Parts: sequence; C-alpha cells; structure tokens
Amino acid sequence: MVIAGYVTAFYFLSLALRSIPVGIAYAIWAGLGVVLVTAFSWIYYGQKLDLGAGAGMALIVAGVVVMNLFSKTMSH
Repeated sequence: MVIAGYVTAFYFLSLALRSIPVGIAYAIWAGLGVVLVTAFSWIYYGQKLDLGAGAGMALIVAGVVVMNLFSKTMSH
C-alpha cells in the first residue's frame, strides 16, 4: 500500500511539474506535507501541539500562499 501511495504521489507531482517550476513544486510538496502529516497525527493520534508548532505551521502555509500569489516564477 505504501508503494502504491508513493507511485501515485510522484505521478501527480510529475503532472504538476508540467506547469510549475521544480523549486516551487517541491516547496509546496514539502511544506504542505509537513502540515498535513502534523494535522493527521493531531487528529488521529491525539498528539499535542504547542504554540510554537502552530505558529511554525501557520508560517509554512503562509509561505506557500505567498509563493503562489506573488511569485513571478509561477504561471497564473
């Protein structure tokens, strides 16, 4: 199941790379990956998050939003 997940993820990444530069795509992949894994562990496993963790994730999301909205390298 893990191998199927990796294959699917990289397939969709390859589709995204047709219109998004590699650096931007990787930043989005890594940043949102961190946030989604942390959110999953918070909901599913009941992992406690402190103020620093919440602020860090908010900065990651803000960075991805800023890159998507204001980056000249993105094709809008």
